Amino acid sequence: MLVDSPSPAGSTMSDGRPGAAEARAALTRARRVVIKIGSRAIATEPEIYDRLAVGVRDAHASKRSVVIVSSGAIALGIKKLGLGARPKDMPLLQAAAAAGQTVLMRHYEEAFTRHELAVAQVLLTHADLADRTRANNARDALAALLDVKVVPIINENDTVAVEEIKFGDNDMLASMVTPLVSADLLILLSDVPGLLDQQGQRVPLVRNVARDARPLATKATSAAGTGGMASKIEAARRGMLAGASVVVADAREAGTLAAILAGEDVGTLFVPYPQRIQARKHWIAFTLRPRGALLLDHGAVTAIVEHGRSILPVGLLGVRGEFGPGDAVTLLAPDGREIGRGLARLGATEAAAIAGKRGDELTSSRGSDGDLVVVHRDDLVLAYDEGDV
Repeated sequence: MLVDSPSPAGSTMSDGRPGAAEARAALTRARRVVIKIGSRAIATEPEIYDRLAVGVRDAHASKRSVVIVSSGAIALGIKKLGLGARPKDMPLLQAAAAAGQTVLMRHYEEAFTRHELAVAQVLLTHADLADRTRANNARDALAALLDVKVVPIINENDTVAVEEIKFGDNDMLASMVTPLVSADLLILLSDVPGLLDQQGQRVPLVRNVARDARPLATKATSAAGTGGMASKIEAARRGMLAGASVVVADAREAGTLAAILAGEDVGTLFVPYPQRIQARKHWIAFTLRPRGALLLDHGAVTAIVEHGRSILPVGLLGVRGEFGPGDAVTLLAPDGREIGRGLARLGATEAAAIAGKRGDELTSSRGSDGDLVVVHRDDLVLAYDEGDV
């Protein structure tokens, strides 16, 4: 396994990202922090609420703001309802979430009140963040809470969420919240000391997910939760692309949060990507779920990848799926390789009808250059090469 060796403070690696010491030092300057805590820690570590409260209290004292993404409602609900195991039946699973959410918030309220901190419950579904207006409303509400020093406790609204509209798990939710609140640090707390190598040793630094992290991923889950290290690695990659540092660390160790924010060598640090994706394009790439696909010719691929152009009908070979104007679509090269995602300005039927055409007879949805636009460059985000991030 290739892992970068520590570099002197202030040094920069050839990929434009900071060396190990400088990357850790950057954590001391983080001003907005998203902390995700997993179900297993919630279910098995009664002290976790007080540890989080102490960590947040100290973060506030150093003029940082903190958002918590907390799992645990279903795990606590299973216990409250006297169920022997995690239900497989969706209505019973939703009932457990409803019953457990009140317990979860009571624990947070009691622990944080002891440290003179106020908390607020925020329940989200994927549909809330997939709709731009609702996502902006959520962003404004979270900003208002942070402005008055209240700690938002975010969880997926499992009582109403079904498989088709779920985030997947709270690691993914945390990665979406990170750009939503303009966080510069995402901390994923679990029951492991970080990403472990093949000898079971902690990997201190990851600069390249495809090379340094993915080969070590496992998809193991617990009875309490749904995530695993593979999910954390993907959440970390998305956080890196949003320009945030990401740390995977052990929730069971007292003082973990303080150590991370002090820049100590704790957990596994994922170094932010130097060319961050704007929040809106991050939303297009990672929050929206594509409803279809556009198959592009070689000329169109070159135009958008190398020259930042919009997608015009002349470069369109065909469409796949059913989508409408404003829906997210996957952009495919002639060989089927995904090269990006974007927001369609036309529905599937109209796009298919004009594929490959050019000329003045195309009169609707024109761009600034007078051409009919299928996906505008402002609504397009390229797929990042797995060798880069």
